[in-house]
Amino acid sequence: MSSIIQLLPDHVANQIAAGEVVQRPASVVKELMENAIDAGATDIKLICKDAGKTLIQVIDNGKGMSVTDARLCFERHATSKIRKAEDLFDLHTKGFRGEALASIAAIAHVELKTKQEQEELGTHLIIEGSKFTSQEPAVLAKGTSFSVKNLFFNIPARRNFLKSDTVELKHVIDEFQRVAMAHPNIHFSLYHNGSETFNLPQSNLRQRVVNIFSGKTNEKLVPVQETTEIVEINGFIGKPEFAKKNRGEQFFFVNDRFIKSGYLHHAIMAAYEGLLKDGAQPSYFLYLQVPPHTIDINIHPTKTEIKFDDEHALYAILRSAVKHSLGQFNVAPVLDFERDATLDTPYDFQGKEAEFPTIQVDSTFNPFAEEKKPSFSSGGGSSSSFSFKPKKEVQPHWESLYVGLKESFEPEPDEPHEMQFESDVVTSSLFNDTEVEQSKTATYQIHKKYIVSPIKSGMLIIDQQRAHQRVLYEQFLTNITIHQASSQQLLFPLTFYFSGNEMALINELIPSLENTGFVFDAINPDSVVISGLPVTVSESEASIVLEQLISDLQDEIPESSFSQMDSMAKSMARSLAVKTGTYLTEKEQENLVNNLFACKENSVSPFNKPTFITLSVEDLDKKFSV
Repeated sequence: MSSIIQLLPDHVANQIAAGEVVQRPASVVKELMENAIDAGATDIKLICKDAGKTLIQVIDNGKGMSVTDARLCFERHATSKIRKAEDLFDLHTKGFRGEALASIAAIAHVELKTKQEQEELGTHLIIEGSKFTSQEPAVLAKGTSFSVKNLFFNIPARRNFLKSDTVELKHVIDEFQRVAMAHPNIHFSLYHNGSETFNLPQSNLRQRVVNIFSGKTNEKLVPVQETTEIVEINGFIGKPEFAKKNRGEQFFFVNDRFIKSGYLHHAIMAAYEGLLKDGAQPSYFLYLQVPPHTIDINIHPTKTEIKFDDEHALYAILRSAVKHSLGQFNVAPVLDFERDATLDTPYDFQGKEAEFPTIQVDSTFNPFAEEKKPSFSSGGGSSSSFSFKPKKEVQPHWESLYVGLKESFEPEPDEPHEMQFESDVVTSSLFNDTEVEQSKTATYQIHKKYIVSPIKSGMLIIDQQRAHQRVLYEQFLTNITIHQASSQQLLFPLTFYFSGNEMALINELIPSLENTGFVFDAINPDSVVISGLPVTVSESEASIVLEQLISDLQDEIPESSFSQMDSMAKSMARSLAVKTGTYLTEKEQENLVNNLFACKENSVSPFNKPTFITLSVEDLDKKFSV
């Protein structure tokens, strides 16, 4: 029987490896920028077109490559970072596997221009689908320029799985920010479709974070610093009052490499215990330095997950460091048993005895000096010794002042002598007694969660939160599509600050937000000024609505305008709907029930959850027929 196992050709093996290394344009951005950092560059420029689908170009001023290295770097498992297997556990560089460039070259058109400082001429290479099409010397500046064009040109199925340009650009920006935050000593710049998106000069860690996220990031940050034998922690955490619902501004860096760790994230949340609202997520930008031999980076294709030798100790140190910073900068309440220096006795008063206050009393003061107890005689005259001198002279016969007053105020014959009121007794009623009694008890609220409403065949049990979501969802969707939303003007405009990514998303949503009733006075690079809100949104809810909207849309931004409107209406309905545990008056219950059954689709919420169930009389009879 003939053999059926055979070796795959190199170009097929490279395409298979590309499926692990290159998932989307952001994966190419990460690999090329990390190679530029390993080359010792101090200035890195990233240029993208169509969110990286058409072009990804990384230009650096690193040490460059020789002619041999330029050709050899595209071979599988060719690397300058390691020499033996033991080097995998003592890594000081970003890349080390030697398969990134080979995988990228297998699925794209790659153009490489590189030159070393001591060489007069550089090398210009062009590769299309792992095939070298040209190689020639060229006059170039020191450094390397990688151009990756037409990603997945030879794998149409993979290209069809890419999301919209908005989504892919968001992933590209995320990778750019992660690399830029880990290396504040390098100048980074990002250009997309010819316009500058980021320009980050060399700076310290705090300034780099502020430059990336802009807004009022600087006043939100609390420094964290801790040095132990196991780990050295530096970075910043956000104040609890600035916590958001999304987890966008949470970054861990281990040895200048971005990682994801739910275990370490739990340590941060434990330190914030009791300081955050339900569902709120704090911001943190933490840099951990550990001995390279105590971690294993090579456990995930994207190298974003790391295995630590002693995770429990790292958890405890990180939690205590964050908690200490929150207490040290008066962000969290702490118990301080040390003596307060401001309560110490000044040196000038030491040794002196306390002086008791003296009370001075005026012995000559008599509050009754001008007043004496009156004594009245039996006669009509006033012969008492009590002297009272009024400001005005009293009339001797005061009764004469009121003579004839009663006659002058007697009512005329045609005027009524007293006010007469209509009887309060209702002679007739629009409804009979039984109907009035039924209308008073039309709905009931159970456990501040469900509304019970009787019907002819039994009863309805309505989930108040889901029902209100359905009502608001259809209202917002109608306002967005018909453009007839009403606004309430604010006496004082509200200013909200957002990061660059969030502002890019808000700029896309502004037309739809205006259709729902928002009125924007100014749109700045890092903030918006709102002078009007929808009628259903209060001032205190405005920031919650916008943050929830950004959080819902950031993960998967809809590709079409209609789906974007739909997602926006769902997000606003979820934010503004009455929550479980809210007491509703009978009028509010009745209004919610009527509005629910006026909806086009009243049986389910916008998130396809049932809004009510029907319990018939037969069902109740079965319960009692035991």
